[in-house]
Amino acid sequence: MITKRFFLIALLCAAPLAKAGAAPLTFTIADDDRADELYSDGREAIEDGKYDRALDRFNKLIDLKSNRTDAALYWKAYSLAKLGRRADALTTLSDLQQQFKDSRWLRDAKALEVEVRQASGQTVAPESQADEETKLMALRGIMNSDPERAMPIIEQMLTGTNSPKVKDRALFVLSQSNSAKAREVIANVAKGSANPDLQLRAIKYLGVMGGENSRQILADVYRTSTDPAVKRSIIRSFMVSGDKTRLFGLAKGETNADLRGEAVQQLGVMGAHNELAELYQSETSVDVKKRIIQAMFVGGSADKLLELAKSEKDPQLRRTAVRNLGLMGTSKTGDAIKSIYQADTSPEIKKEAINALFLQNNGHVLVELARAEKDPQMKKEMVAKMSIMGKNKEVTDYLLELLK
Repeated sequence: MITKRFFLIALLCAAPLAKAGAAPLTFTIADDDRADELYSDGREAIEDGKYDRALDRFNKLIDLKSNRTDAALYWKAYSLAKLGRRADALTTLSDLQQQFKDSRWLRDAKALEVEVRQASGQTVAPESQADEETKLMALRGIMNSDPERAMPIIEQMLTGTNSPKVKDRALFVLSQSNSAKAREVIANVAKGSANPDLQLRAIKYLGVMGGENSRQILADVYRTSTDPAVKRSIIRSFMVSGDKTRLFGLAKGETNADLRGEAVQQLGVMGAHNELAELYQSETSVDVKKRIIQAMFVGGSADKLLELAKSEKDPQLRRTAVRNLGLMGTSKTGDAIKSIYQADTSPEIKKEAINALFLQNNGHVLVELARAEKDPQMKKEMVAKMSIMGKNKEVTDYLLELLK
């Protein structure tokens, strides 16, 4: 079972994936999230062979007019072809090529168009899961016994009209090889030789492969790319590969605040306590400083959070530090939060301290503070939190006292 602590960590660290592909459009964050959801559902439906469901999702995504429209048109055509609706598939591919002349999906679209035009007049049956699994097992076998022979087969798979699952697995098979040629193929995909989805997969696998060669490839792609989605994926791969040095460098020198914050977040996952403390001192963006505080929490930097909760001059940042202390264990921070409540004169900080104690289910300190509190409003805040806490005898006894 997922604990409350890890659930809260997930909430703090989760960030919607940025998109790669067509030229940027202006739409709301809600639309952006909806586009993510529709695209993910459609891709999953394709992998499950549920092409009608996929078609529904991609049609809705196209209507949304997000920056995933070119990708949605490609996968719509793919689904139509699998359903035997080749004329509609060709029309959709034509729409894609006319509307998005610079899309990185064009090569895949042209390959799919050739396949559809060469198909017979009979209905095309969807590829079965067994067929794909057999193909992938054969590929792994060839890769193990004769890597040089397997390479052109894999490259053909990556540029053809195979399903997302087959292409992803083909990249995975490559990532299990130590050969220079395998790394070269993955590097080419990571540099953008394939569609944007596959590029992000290649970046992920380079992070998993690790080693200085893979890290250098990632650094080169980061330096030359202008796509925030690609850069964000590389930052995460630096974390997976353990490249604290490059992450620290990006957290210090990246001009894009969002990407700088992403690097900070990954440093937190790596437990880079000293680096985060240094970054906090030099950072000028309040939003990025908030992410540093959250990264300190994820990395377990209780001492630094306590220091910020007591000494930070910006009330907003101090509240953030107190809030994150509440997400840490009672034994580590309970008494410190209590002292912050007692020493601080700001009502907002006091409320944040109350909430922090509530988050760590610290009924003992809440009851102690409530008994001593002379301010009716603050006492009311504490009682409100205690009224929705779980089973706690000390809290229950105190609430019963108030009813007498």
